Amino acid sequence: MFYREAGDFKTTYADDNQTFPIKFDRYRYYFVLVFAFAVVPFVINDYWVNAIFLPFLIYSIAAIGLNILVGYCGQVSLGTGGFMAVGAYACYKLMTAFPEVNIFFHVLLAGGVTAGVGVLFGLPSLRIKGFYLAVATLAAQFFLVWLFNRVPWFYNYSASGQISAPERTLFGFEVTGPNTSAWAPYLFCLVLVTLSALVARNLTRGMQGRQWMAIRDMDIAAEIIGVNPLRAKLTAFAVSSFFVGISGALFFSVYLGAVEVGEAFGIQKSFLVLFMIIIGGLGSIFGSFAGAAFLVLMPVLLKNVLVGMLGWPTDLAAHLEFLIVGALIIIFLIAEPHGLAQLWRVAKEKLRLWPFPH
Repeated sequence: MFYREAGDFKTTYADDNQTFPIKFDRYRYYFVLVFAFAVVPFVINDYWVNAIFLPFLIYSIAAIGLNILVGYCGQVSLGTGGFMAVGAYACYKLMTAFPEVNIFFHVLLAGGVTAGVGVLFGLPSLRIKGFYLAVATLAAQFFLVWLFNRVPWFYNYSASGQISAPERTLFGFEVTGPNTSAWAPYLFCLVLVTLSALVARNLTRGMQGRQWMAIRDMDIAAEIIGVNPLRAKLTAFAVSSFFVGISGALFFSVYLGAVEVGEAFGIQKSFLVLFMIIIGGLGSIFGSFAGAAFLVLMPVLLKNVLVGMLGWPTDLAAHLEFLIVGALIIIFLIAEPHGLAQLWRVAKEKLRLWPFPH
């Protein structure tokens, strides 16, 4: 009964339209933010940061970006890995060309470069959709990986073909390089995740988000009522690519430190982020976090339980991971297309009515 809205009245339209209209929800999310910012940095170590927190935060940004394009605007994309590579290489070129500029601006500018590339590859969406658009974005994935492999200028003519992140500091603390403390890259990514979620949430709840959803539901009807499909689709590609570019820049500079484009941003990366939003829930910011958490935590859990505790071979645990992910995708697509986010919404509705029957 603690989740009931009795006595929680709204006196203005702004109060009624806020992101978390129920006080319990607001307090819960405030508690999570305070815990993440004020407690976790003091208790984490390198293993927790590298195995769980950094991948979760970075993939959450990528999932938010792809969810805007696929879940909210209905434009299927299989080029997420390629757009992450654009963000990574843009960040690398900016870090090496302008070493005096703060890395925070490098990451944001890398997202801006990726947004421009996303608009360029989003132009086919004006004429094609569905399976054909998926093939076009898949072509973008392979073209971008080929481009970064074949043009030495992108990796500064390095003999190995890899790019390595230079050491950079923020407020005097190293966030890239081998000598970083565990909490510094974690807080840097956490700030960007929080900002990304707030921006994405407000965009999807505003006029722009309603235009995206109108295009998703029926583009012809949306055009009849005044929605410009050119602007709606290209803005979806731009905003989505911006978030994906930020995630690629963080994945390269903060998480891995050195990458080779074919290994780090191959087609498997595109499918991984797509699976995150399918399992988490299409058209849901919370679903992006849920899907990222699930696909980051599950391999760690399987490795610790099956390999560490039960002594299973590592390859068998990896194969079991693929089986579980494949089965869950089929189950969610058939039984619950809106993923974990919908299950969470249903659970909250039941709590709001408990103990009374439906």
